[in-house]
Amino acid sequence: MNTPEVTGPPARGGATGLLGFLDGRPLPRTELDRRLAALRAGPRSSALPAPGTAEDRQLTRWVAQVVLTEELCRAEAAARDLDCSAAPLARLDQRAAVELGSIAAAAYEGNAAVRAVFAAVTAEVDATAAEAAAYRTAVGAATNRTTTRWRLTTPDGDFDADPATLPADLAAALRSAPPGAVVEVGGWTAALAEPVSQPAPAGPEAPTGALTEAAAHLRDCARRIAFVRWLDQARARRLTLVPGLEHPGDPAQPDNYHRH
Repeated sequence: MNTPEVTGPPARGGATGLLGFLDGRPLPRTELDRRLAALRAGPRSSALPAPGTAEDRQLTRWVAQVVLTEELCRAEAAARDLDCSAAPLARLDQRAAVELGSIAAAAYEGNAAVRAVFAAVTAEVDATAAEAAAYRTAVGAATNRTTTRWRLTTPDGDFDADPATLPADLAAALRSAPPGAVVEVGGWTAALAEPVSQPAPAGPEAPTGALTEAAAHLRDCARRIAFVRWLDQARARRLTLVPGLEHPGDPAQPDNYHRH
């Protein structure tokens, strides 16, 4: 995304009245200013950075990128003749939001056109049965290394615990004591009632339902990655930014404090 020269002194957060250019068409910053004003008037306004600070300018850049992402997807949805009303509301979990990135995640949750374009761009992306089986094997191996649990009886009641989380002296005493025997170590009193059953190893022979779940998980991850790649390429080709509204992570803009 190139930044053109804009004549005259730039206003805070970009050239006066201008958000950027989409396919060469100028976009007014009206929606950006509306959203910033709504944030300042909202219930979390006290958590926002003070106006005029570098952090405030970074917030403006972040909101600008969300709006630009939405405008880009509106144009793409129109070009593809997509029915945005058919895109359901969505709430991303933490993993999905991280994979998309905060800007794309905010646009995805807040704008039907973004969700419609996401669905169209990633419709052919899927995970193979071999990938799902390999994923189940890897996850199962990692899980089985850490899922040994004990059922303990204590004066405060019964509970399950990973032996690795117990005091080392207590865990050693419980291992050497007969099942059900009460041990007292370092002020702790407990008896090992029984080991909790381990989950069956996951792998190529895992139940079909488990493989289907793994495939769905891999497919969703792959689709988010594919959409981010498409979005990055579309932004680079079709969006032109203005001074003051660069991407907040752009190392060339003066308020980016992330240094290596």
